[in-house]
Amino acid sequence: MPPNNNGKPAPTAALLIIGNEILSGRTRDVNLSHFAGRLGARGIQLCECRVVLDIEEHIVAAVNALRGTYDLVFTTGGIGPTHDDITADAIAKAFSVAIAEDPRAVAVLEAYYGDEANFTPARRRMTRVPAGAELIDNPISRAPGFRIGNVYVMAGVPRINQAMLESVFDTLPEGTPLHEVAVWSSVVEGQIGETLREIALRHTYVEIGSYPIYTQGRFGTTFVLRSENAEALEAAKAEVFAMIRALGIEPHDGEPAQKTSAGEPGR
Repeated sequence: MPPNNNGKPAPTAALLIIGNEILSGRTRDVNLSHFAGRLGARGIQLCECRVVLDIEEHIVAAVNALRGTYDLVFTTGGIGPTHDDITADAIAKAFSVAIAEDPRAVAVLEAYYGDEANFTPARRRMTRVPAGAELIDNPISRAPGFRIGNVYVMAGVPRINQAMLESVFDTLPEGTPLHEVAVWSSVVEGQIGETLREIALRHTYVEIGSYPIYTQGRFGTTFVLRSENAEALEAAKAEVFAMIRALGIEPHDGEPAQKTSAGEPGR
């Protein structure tokens, strides 16, 4: 990503997805795309995503690597009531702090479950929080997530995850949201690679990506341009249009209604 045009770097973030079910292919992750969109709307640049098994040392190593590199780290998964939900313990170990039942979390779940019979020992596990952490509200199933340092620990279930993110969204550091435009045509990348590189070098405040597609029985390319500077974005877009038209091919705004991601023949 090019630097912000105002010279101030955007806040950076990483996502750590935790769970054997993701890496086994049993569960398809949908949290990454949601995080990318919402953080982008806040002007936060999502720079990295990792996926790890439910193995304590793997979680600890990933958390410590990411929290020392990026402004914010979000984790998803592993804070439920069963034996394989070990994220809270791993986070405590990463920060070298104790973990215990948090009276605030106990009060929330006692009120939610109503009586001791429903507030089982398994559910009580979800009140264990590393020392010094702040709770993250969970308006769906009430079991809270938590934040410690620059690490935000959230549930993996998409509906709950999204609600947790919204509960902290307005407290996150804010950058300048990026404008985005897309252009597509039947031009293929091999025809414009060098020219597109030259355009990118001239427009250092615009991120330009090219993505092969297959649409209407033909190969083509979608170009996605992003920048916090709307004028710079339009200038770069105009050059992309001119590049395509110079080949006798008509460019189109947006993306084709039906497409398949595909590499250029022979790629």
